[in-house]
Amino acid sequence: MQTVRHKRNAYASACPTRLVLDRVADKWAVLILGLLADGPVRFNQIRRQIEGISQKMLSQTLKSLERDGLVSRKAIPTVPVTVEYSITPLGRTLSATVDGLRVWAETHIDKVLKAQKQYDAGLQRTAA
Repeated sequence: MQTVRHKRNAYASACPTRLVLDRVADKWAVLILGLLADGPVRFNQIRRQIEGISQKMLSQTLKSLERDGLVSRKAIPTVPVTVEYSITPLGRTLSATVDGLRVWAETHIDKVLKAQKQYDAGLQRTAA
C-alpha cells in the first residue's frame, strides 16, 4: 500500500502546518528547546534558567511541546517526584532551526531598539 502525501501550504488557512508555526513562534518554546538541546533538564532548573516564565506558563509550554513530539518527560521516583525533560530527535531538528532566532535577536536587538525609537519619534512629529 502506498502512502499518499498531501502537499502542505502554510499560507492556506486550513493547513495544519500553522499549528507547528504557532508553536515555534512562541518565545517560551524557542527558549525551552534551546536549553534542552544541551541535555536533559529538570523542571525547576528550566524555571530558574528562563527568567520571567511563570510556573504555569512553563508547565503549559512543556505539555504542548511534549504533545507535539518535540520534548519527552521522565518522572523519577523520588520524594517528592522529580521530573526531567529532554529533547526528542524530532525536537532536535527544530531546535537547530529556531535557535538561530534567539541568536539573531541577541545579535540585532540594539538595531531593533534604535529603529523603534526612530519610528516612535517620527510618529510624535506627525502627531504634533
